[in-house]
Amino acid sequence: ICKKHNVLFIADEVQTGFGRTGKWFACQWEGVKPDIMIMGKALGGGVYPVSAIVTNNEIMSVFKPGDHGSTFGGNPLAAAVSIASLEVLRDENLIEKSNVLGERFRSGLRALNIPKIELVRGKGLLIGVVINKSFGPARPFCLKLMENGILAKDTHEQVIRFAPPLVIKEEEVDWAVQTIGKVLS
Repeated sequence: ICKKHNVLFIADEVQTGFGRTGKWFACQWEGVKPDIMIMGKALGGGVYPVSAIVTNNEIMSVFKPGDHGSTFGGNPLAAAVSIASLEVLRDENLIEKSNVLGERFRSGLRALNIPKIELVRGKGLLIGVVINKSFGPARPFCLKLMENGILAKDTHEQVIRFAPPLVIKEEEVDWAVQTIGKVLS
């Protein structure tokens, strides 16, 4: 549809890229290929702030030397960290693990069968738990989770977002599910 209307499709994969959703990039779940992809966060492996914009030669040809600059562009340390991060994702099979452990996490949450949980959704290790409105907003539950050792983010008033590290282990997923169950019961 974008090509038909001569519109560039830009995918923001800053949060969802590099295995977070169980694929290298979330847009792969939909079978679409963006004209421009924005990426970051995991590109730096949690060690160094790195971001990138990836596109094709035709789109990049609109920039001539001197048109674009960056205070930190071309940083060799950032490049080395990015390469190492990508190698770890590949060599430790973290993208497939994100899929498997994300499914374990979501299945565990669904099995809790708690009235406060209206819906469990997500892909890979990006998980949303929708709190039934009759129990109030998600924020107080996030604070209670933090008191119990789990960092989660409230979004859209009723959603608790979980985005554990891609290196999480099965026993940590099980502990998290058990702790979430305790907090939401």
